[in-house]
Amino acid sequence: MSELAAKRGAVPAAKKALFLVFHIGSERYALRATEVAEVLPRLPLKPIAHAPVWVAGIFAHRGALVPVIDLSALAFGTPAQARTSTRLVLVHYQPQPWVEARRLGLILEQATDTLRCGLEEFQAYGLDNREAPYLGPVREDAEGLMQWIGVNDLLTDDVRALLFSSELSL
Repeated sequence: MSELAAKRGAVPAAKKALFLVFHIGSERYALRATEVAEVLPRLPLKPIAHAPVWVAGIFAHRGALVPVIDLSALAFGTPAQARTSTRLVLVHYQPQPWVEARRLGLILEQATDTLRCGLEEFQAYGLDNREAPYLGPVREDAEGLMQWIGVNDLLTDDVRALLFSSELSL
């Protein structure tokens, strides 16, 4: 049998997805790379008055104002540590399919690694954490558990209205 015929008859390998891996404290988390627009160094931000403490501020990026949240402060009430590996990650935020995707900045600690794995490797962890709907399924490996963060579930309606006021009319 020729090499081409052997390839045609082979079972296709499971599709692998790419994830950006980061930490909150000592715990590992992941964002799907297709949701990541750009990874920047941590930048100075303008604070937003009367915003929740986990809203880190806004900054101007390529002619647009981008709101930024501190994921560590959102999840556990403790701001991200200022490390050389702490990054400002711009993601495509689209909470509803009929709303145009917007840029949202996330302050993430140790956001320097990637992982390629099958989506099916992440499994539901059995808790219904309604206070944190962005916490998705978990994956276990030799380093322990890693949790998938759902970008589109990060903001409550009130905070989304504060950060993206132009969407109110939709």
